[in-house]
Amino acid sequence: MSDIARRKWIKGAAAGGIALAGGSAQTLLSVLLDPCAARAQGAPSDIAAWPNRPVHFIVPLAPGGAIDFIARAVGERMSQTIGQQVVVENRTGAGGTIGMDAAMRSPPDGYTILITNDNAASAPHIMGLSYDYTKELLPACYLGRHGQILAVHSSLNVKTVKELVDYVKANPGLGTATSGVGSNQHVMLEWFKREAGIKLEHVPYRGAGQAINDLIAGHVKTAFLGPTSLMPHAQAGTIRMLAQSMAKRAPTLPDVPTIDESGYKGLILEAWYAAFVPAGTPQALIARLNDEMNKALKDPKLIDTFTKGAIEPVGGAPEEIGKLARADSEKYARLVKELNIKLN
Repeated sequence: MSDIARRKWIKGAAAGGIALAGGSAQTLLSVLLDPCAARAQGAPSDIAAWPNRPVHFIVPLAPGGAIDFIARAVGERMSQTIGQQVVVENRTGAGGTIGMDAAMRSPPDGYTILITNDNAASAPHIMGLSYDYTKELLPACYLGRHGQILAVHSSLNVKTVKELVDYVKANPGLGTATSGVGSNQHVMLEWFKREAGIKLEHVPYRGAGQAINDLIAGHVKTAFLGPTSLMPHAQAGTIRMLAQSMAKRAPTLPDVPTIDESGYKGLILEAWYAAFVPAGTPQALIARLNDEMNKALKDPKLIDTFTKGAIEPVGGAPEEIGKLARADSEKYARLVKELNIKLN
């Protein structure tokens, strides 16, 4: 039906007394005027058929880090329950914003899902973006959480936060790795530097995988990274985990003190991991995704996998992570301004 024919039909329907009430009228008129509206709102048949092809998880950082670890663990379990392969795509660069932008601009059909962390809340403020991912994207599921770890190479003869601070005061400018500019680890590093009154040089990478490789090789001597990539090397004695940024010690890391209890009160920044979908994704599809992800998070094998990576599985309704993400966006806006964090 052409645009002119559609408009003539609508006028004729109104003249003939066809009653369209409330939301039904709005939906029908939008579909008549724009056939693409049906796809945006998600026709019931399309939702019922989901998924009839592979589902793609976009990870905005490089392989080897916690986001990638979580995406692959959840994707593996989901593949078994939805009857389609979940494909993980690492789209890296620009502090994770390339991958997040790609997800934000994808069709809202339930086949492209962003798996990210609270970089989605911090990066817009550090990068000076005109948009906020926590407002542009729709939350689907709260997947997990953990603290950031202050770690050192074993060749650096320090065993506590105090010893590290004393060492850096005597040897300022020590290189400290993070998974990228604009990351939550970057914010944590700058916050710690200010509170401790020390000078550390930020060495950003394109993801935790690259950062951990240089840390275990001794190319950088300190790092703020997630526990998932650090634990195997801490167990092997290559690195030491000095402190974690949780409010209290994680059950999986009972021997690692918090930064707060190490003498820097209030330095608490917990990392969260979540699934988001493009704006316009039908609520019925979001509900289905949320249900499938919650099933995966309750799987004993996944729980064991997460525990080995010092990640706490969470789950819950989409609104829970949505509320947390927006609150963290406000928190990061304040911290970025206070700490004067910039790209260069």
